[in-house]
Amino acid sequence: MKKVLFFAMLVFVTGLLFSCTSDDPSDSADKGNDIGNYKTVVIGTQRWMAENLNYAVAGSKCYNNDPANCVKYGRLYDWATAMNLPSSCNENSCSGQIQAKHRGICPSGYHIPSYDDWDALVDYIGGYETAGAKLKATSGWNENGNGTDQYNFSALPGGYGGSDGSFFGVGNYGNWWSAGEYEYFSNCAYFRSMNYGSDGAYWGYNYKSYLQSVRCLQD
Repeated sequence: MKKVLFFAMLVFVTGLLFSCTSDDPSDSADKGNDIGNYKTVVIGTQRWMAENLNYAVAGSKCYNNDPANCVKYGRLYDWATAMNLPSSCNENSCSGQIQAKHRGICPSGYHIPSYDDWDALVDYIGGYETAGAKLKATSGWNENGNGTDQYNFSALPGGYGGSDGSFFGVGNYGNWWSAGEYEYFSNCAYFRSMNYGSDGAYWGYNYKSYLQSVRCLQD
């Protein structure tokens, strides 16, 4: 059984269950899903995007609906949108539709990282207790929460949001979807998280309808 280090702090902070909607993607700086538009970095045997996905599709938003935040942090996506699956997958299990290297809305040749993909990254750089400090960017985090960016992953705290128009945590939290559904609740999926107050990079599970960041991994 997978070990989840904490239940998503978002639930405790907001007490809300968001549903997914879309804003107008035409008003943001859109880098699309062409990998040539993104920085990448090799860490161990993996090649990761070294910035968050900023592909303007229905079901995604800029933090506070401000295009400048998309430029800095990329866009925020609900899980079904990130996975390019029907919106009903936010409430129901769609495990039969998840591929081993599930492209979702990632560039060609890249995929939404699985649970094992994220673990391989974190294990390579020394484990979850210190991975956040090594992966976080050297600036952009609140309260002395910056990292060393030892591996040029440049993780930034893009925050999270919901379809009711609320946004939380920019500068404090970076949350990145995985392709893995949470096995006990069909409306939840796993994500990897870093925060300003910790050196770690933790696993959590969250409602799929929350809006969070996406990093893509080469196949």
